[in-house]
Amino acid sequence: MPINIPDGLPAKKTLSQERIFALEEEAASSQQIRPLRVVILNLMPTKIETETQILRLISKSPLQIDCDFMRVSSHESTHVSKDHLVKFYDGFDAFRDRNYDGMIITGAPVEQLAFEDVDYWDELCDIIDWSQGHVLSTMFLCWGALAGLYHLYDIPKKVLPAKLFGVFPQRLCDEYNFLTNGFDEVHNMPHSRHAAIETSELVKHPELHVLSEGFSSGPALIATRDFHEVYVTGHFEYGRDTLADEFWRDFRRGLPIRVPESYFPDDNPERQPVFTWRAHANLLYRNWLNWVYQMTPYELDQIPHEIVKLRADNAGTVDKFEV
Repeated sequence: MPINIPDGLPAKKTLSQERIFALEEEAASSQQIRPLRVVILNLMPTKIETETQILRLISKSPLQIDCDFMRVSSHESTHVSKDHLVKFYDGFDAFRDRNYDGMIITGAPVEQLAFEDVDYWDELCDIIDWSQGHVLSTMFLCWGALAGLYHLYDIPKKVLPAKLFGVFPQRLCDEYNFLTNGFDEVHNMPHSRHAAIETSELVKHPELHVLSEGFSSGPALIATRDFHEVYVTGHFEYGRDTLADEFWRDFRRGLPIRVPESYFPDDNPERQPVFTWRAHANLLYRNWLNWVYQMTPYELDQIPHEIVKLRADNAGTVDKFEV
C-alpha cells in the first residue's frame, strides 16, 4: 500500500525516483475507495485449474477485488463442462460496454500455430483492441503475451527447436520499477512454451521496457512505460506441481518430453519439486494491483479518459531502451 506523507516533504522526490508510491495529504484525503474490477479472459483448456492459480495470486492483495470471467465464443472448450462456462463465464459481447480497472489474458497451448491460424484469433484481436480503451491495465500471460505483442506491435514470435520447459533464473533489469519493487536481483520463473520473442525485436519499440530477462529463456517481464500493458512470458501463476503434472501427462502419453530444468531435486521426477518462485509471483501481482488501485478513477466510466491521460503523461518520458 502507498504511504501518506505531508505535502511538500523533500523525501517525496527521492521516493518518486525509487518508484515508491507516496501520496501527499491533499491527494490522500480526496481518495474514494471501492472494490477493484478485474476481468479474466481464460484461454486455457484447464479452466478451473487456471482460475484457481490466478485467483490465488490476486487474493494475496489486501485490496477488495471483484472478478469477472470472459471466454471466447469462436472456440468450443472441451476440457470443462458447459454448465461451468454458462454459470461463470460470459462471451465478449457482454463486456463491450463495460470498463475495468484490470484485465488478465491467459496463455493457451497453441504456440506452434501461426497466430492467424488460431480459430479465435480475430475475436482475440477484437478483445485486445477493446481493452486498449476500456481497461486501465492489462496483464498478458505466456502465449497471451506473445499474442499481445504481435497484435499491438507486430513483434513476431520465434518457434523454438525444443520446448522451453522448467524453472529459469531471470535477471532484474530495473530494480526501481513499480512492478518489480522488492524483487531480488535474480528471481525464478516457470516456463512451458514452444515459442519466444527476440530482444532485438523489442529494441525497436522504446515504449516497451524489459523489467527482467532470463539468462537463457529471454525476456520475462515487459511493460509499457505507463503500465497500460504488462507482459509475462512465463507462468508465475503456476503452482508447485503444475510442471510435474505436465511432465507426467506427456510421459504417460508416450510423447517426447524432457524432465523440466532446475525443477525436480537432482532432476528426479519422483521427488517433490521445490517451490522457488512463489514469493516473486505474489509480489508482482501485489505491485500490479497496488498500482492499478492508486491510478484508477473512482468512477468506472472515467477509465477511458484516464487511459488517454496516462498515455499522454508518459508520451514524453520514454527513456532509452535498456536490457
